[in-house]
Amino acid sequence: MSAVFLLSCPDSQGIVSATTTWIAEHGGNIIHAEQHVDTGADGELIFFQRIEFDDAGFDVDRDAIVEAFTPVSDAFDMQVAIRFTDVATPMAIMASRQPHCLYDLLTRWRSGELNADLRVVVSNHPDHAGICEHMGIPYVHLPVTKETKPEQEQAVLATLAEHGVDLVVMARYMQILSNDFIAARPLQVINIHHSFLPAFIGANPYRQAHDRGVKLIGATAHYATADLDEGPIIEQDTFRVSHRDNVAQLTMKGRDLETVVLARAVKAHLEHRVLVAGNKTIVFS
Repeated sequence: MSAVFLLSCPDSQGIVSATTTWIAEHGGNIIHAEQHVDTGADGELIFFQRIEFDDAGFDVDRDAIVEAFTPVSDAFDMQVAIRFTDVATPMAIMASRQPHCLYDLLTRWRSGELNADLRVVVSNHPDHAGICEHMGIPYVHLPVTKETKPEQEQAVLATLAEHGVDLVVMARYMQILSNDFIAARPLQVINIHHSFLPAFIGANPYRQAHDRGVKLIGATAHYATADLDEGPIIEQDTFRVSHRDNVAQLTMKGRDLETVVLARAVKAHLEHRVLVAGNKTIVFS
């Protein structure tokens, strides 16, 4: 059982000392600490830090930690978030017909690899109801057409709210989310794109990759934003291919990569290792 501070602020002297001293003074034992200094869009240096500490003997109640930390956070103009490793993040998965990313996440969740409270699977097709029923996960089928998309999205948002979801994972959910949907869930939706972004955005990236004769294919997990396939990237990986691979073979090889990259990104988010800085991320180890 531990607490995790996620901090960001303008870089200056004494931040680490002030933060760690405050934790120690209140009975916390630091387990792990990482920091990084990056350059912001205006050229100013920005400090990022993740500190995990044992809060078993902490003398501040969990719901009062951020307020009690105010003397430090105000002194350095900090953005502060606190998370707890024994509190599983309420999560939903959205899927369409392709099963590989959904089934992989279900297996990892069932085996305890993902510290998530998986509350619902939402799909625009009925295909995966059986596996979700087997695993005891509510399955909500919300079909969609071009004409019914606004109403369907509102139904999806209502379902997520009903189940108290904090994180949404698009496991090859083959619908473009509207700006209104993204605005309702800012930096709460992780998408897997089947290419090494920024190359081959949009539909049919394996066809695009084949037509270009690439020697590497990739997959990218990112936070979904209003700009299609341009949200902050959390995880990426590549796989070597050759001219002998046709589109079907590229697709088959890419599926394995998609599952691994998506799982890594979801795990990083669930373990509170990701800080967003503009349109990129700081992902701590």
